[in-house]
Amino acid sequence: MRNSSETSKKVADPDMANNKSLDEINGSIEVPEGAGFWKTLMTFTGPGVLIAVGYMDPGNWITSIAGGAQFKYTLLSVVLISSLIAMLLQSMSAKLGIVTGKDLAQLTRERTSRTGGFILWIIAELAIMATDIAEIIGSGIAIKLLFNIPLIIGILITAADVLILLLLMKLGFRKIEAIVATLVAVILLVFLYEVFLAKPSVSGIIGGYVPSSSIITNKSMLYLSLGIVGATVMPHDLYLGSSISQTRKINRKDKKDVARAIKFSTIDSNMQLFLAFIVNSLLLILGAALFYGTNSDLGRFVDLFNALSNKQVVGAIASPILSMLFAIALLSSGQSSTITGTLSGQIIMEGFIRLKMPLWAQRLLTRLLSVTPVLIFAIYYHDNEAKIENLLTFSQVFLSVALPFAIIPLVIFTSDKNLMGEFKNKNWVKYSAWFATFVLIILNIYLIIQTTLGL
Repeated sequence: MRNSSETSKKVADPDMANNKSLDEINGSIEVPEGAGFWKTLMTFTGPGVLIAVGYMDPGNWITSIAGGAQFKYTLLSVVLISSLIAMLLQSMSAKLGIVTGKDLAQLTRERTSRTGGFILWIIAELAIMATDIAEIIGSGIAIKLLFNIPLIIGILITAADVLILLLLMKLGFRKIEAIVATLVAVILLVFLYEVFLAKPSVSGIIGGYVPSSSIITNKSMLYLSLGIVGATVMPHDLYLGSSISQTRKINRKDKKDVARAIKFSTIDSNMQLFLAFIVNSLLLILGAALFYGTNSDLGRFVDLFNALSNKQVVGAIASPILSMLFAIALLSSGQSSTITGTLSGQIIMEGFIRLKMPLWAQRLLTRLLSVTPVLIFAIYYHDNEAKIENLLTFSQVFLSVALPFAIIPLVIFTSDKNLMGEFKNKNWVKYSAWFATFVLIILNIYLIIQTTLGL
């Protein structure tokens, strides 16, 4: 990456930028002057919700519930650690956008060579595709379970939700935040209710948050753990967070205004990611409480749907209502995640290759680029839904492999004094982020080696 002071000064000055990230909503929300803590927090609350849905998308469901069903509460510690890493990285991502006036994709492209930028763009696009696999398939299956519509039709309906996003953008970004927040509330309430009925072990849950060495030594547990990390710490959310943190109008020449924006954006992000942590914990707890030791095949959404209404599997609490609530939550998760996934695709496309075209066409193109491989696979295996759903766990592990390629530029940029000035990372933040990145890379190398030896 280029390190010249001239380049750094150019990048650090937002007024010299030719393009704003998500230009039509950039700085579109006024922040009241001299308002109290709670009113200011309410103004900044919203972007964190869009970030959080990426951490509770359908890709989490199979990996988290399967983790509970296979290893009881042991992997709760992975959910906790992943959530803490997510909070750290997303606060850095928001700060990057607020201070520089540019998103992570724009800065990565500006401060790398043409070849390096192209490679990172390809990896980012593949991460978006991996995310869409979970979101589109999850939503398509939910539509089938709820309305008995063929899976391919459900996937096509889900893929067309980019048109809904175009309409919502016309209504204002606050409307999008409110709609996504409502969908998140549905997901949270459904799983709170189902876990309450399942009556999990409180002592088992508490013990599960303590890390175990077996997570590293057991290959199956490690594979699922990386799936949980990939589903929890999402690469595309780092790009998204650095962009939508700029939707609030601030004066970047006023350091106090910048500091205030960073403070309240971080609070918003951490609050919403805490809710995502609760949802992911509930998913794993549900898997442990209902399915551990039952020898049930829970590798597919339809298996979970059927199991919740089967008394031989989950006992007296089995009910068609539980199954329908599960499908409703799945649809809510898929739809909210596809909204944020589409925005992330646009940010990555604009930032890396500086695409010049009408916004509606740009969104349509970015959506088609990420959705087409999913549709091709789904059409090819239309008569084998198990193979389609098997993509989910693999997609989450791929996201874990792709994550360092987003984290490394993020840590470098937010630790650069020339770029960030007095808002550069404190040493503990920088070293914690580097440690998390290093551990993730080592775990991925270990998993690849173990998988190769197994084959």
